[in-house]
Amino acid sequence: MTMTRKNTINRIIMFMLPLYGIWPGRSITLINRVFWIISTVFVEFCHYLYISTHFNPENFFNLVDCLCSVLAHAKVFTKLVAFWINQRKFMEILALITDDWNDCADSDISMRLTMRKAKLSDRITYGILTLHTMSIVGYCLGIIIADADVTDQTIEVPFVNKLKLPFTIKTQGMYRFILIAEFVHMIFSNVLNGIVNNMLLTLVLHVGGQVEILHSWLSQLIPKEIGNKEESLVIARNKIIQKHNKIIQFSENIDSLYAYIALFLFASNMILICLIAFLIVTAIGTPDAVKQIMKCILFFSDTNLEAFIFCYAGEYLSNKGETIGFATYNCPWYNLRPKDIRILLFIIIRSQKQLILTAGKMMDLSLKSFSSLMNASGSFLSVLLAMQ
Repeated sequence: MTMTRKNTINRIIMFMLPLYGIWPGRSITLINRVFWIISTVFVEFCHYLYISTHFNPENFFNLVDCLCSVLAHAKVFTKLVAFWINQRKFMEILALITDDWNDCADSDISMRLTMRKAKLSDRITYGILTLHTMSIVGYCLGIIIADADVTDQTIEVPFVNKLKLPFTIKTQGMYRFILIAEFVHMIFSNVLNGIVNNMLLTLVLHVGGQVEILHSWLSQLIPKEIGNKEESLVIARNKIIQKHNKIIQFSENIDSLYAYIALFLFASNMILICLIAFLIVTAIGTPDAVKQIMKCILFFSDTNLEAFIFCYAGEYLSNKGETIGFATYNCPWYNLRPKDIRILLFIIIRSQKQLILTAGKMMDLSLKSFSSLMNASGSFLSVLLAMQ
């Protein structure tokens, strides 16, 4: 069987990772990391200048908009730092994926299950990256095509984000250059958000494919050959145990890589969902309502989707882990010897400890967590509307 693919992660993602300094052994990695640190610090400094110079009740709407930008850039930087710190863990995950694909080369069923998850991952990748790119285009387009006169000292020069630069813009060309630079930086920042979120789904789907392969092996545990029945049974049993251990190790590595990213996102997305919803609600009835709502709606969708992706990934992984115990119980264990049955019992017992994703090792990610996040965001929105 000719194998044309050896990784579940989409090639576009693998190509773009070095641009964010998430790939070791490249000469450009350190340069990219320095660029992202400097650019993020500069943007956040400009946000701070804006807040310090506009901190009054009359600018409450703009201050909320600025706070959204602060949190969005903080999320990007958190994801970058988490991947930089856990670089070795990430490489271990990639090595495990490669091993799984190599193991599938000798089995049509295993290859078909793994390839199906990879193709599903590809479709999700294209969808997420398209949505994140469209959201930034929609968020920035109104400011970019507007014809602001930088020579008019009576107005404040508008930027895509609520910023105050530490220098004075004197020419129209300089203003356009800053807008384009801001747009490009936001595109790459938001694409990074999509890449990290998509990679979580890809890794979890890969685990799901390996669990389904384990199910297939359990259903065929009893060999048909009579001559070497005992030897075949020992080989099949060892393969099952090794596959189960690799699945557990893989899920633990995912949790180690994403635990603190999820913790920060759980807190920041709760605030972001509330703030963006506030911007949308308060824009209704204003002269530029359509412009403000169109600017925020895709950003709002991205934030909700991100929260859902993390919680759904945790729910999916937990459910897949539970099915290992059921599949082991439903295998033809009654034809085995007592000592072999005891080994299956250990697999069932171990599968009762769920495969989980956590937010900072403090809470499990699940659809229940997502509903709690949305309820909390709605409560904070009510408070903000009352303060208006």
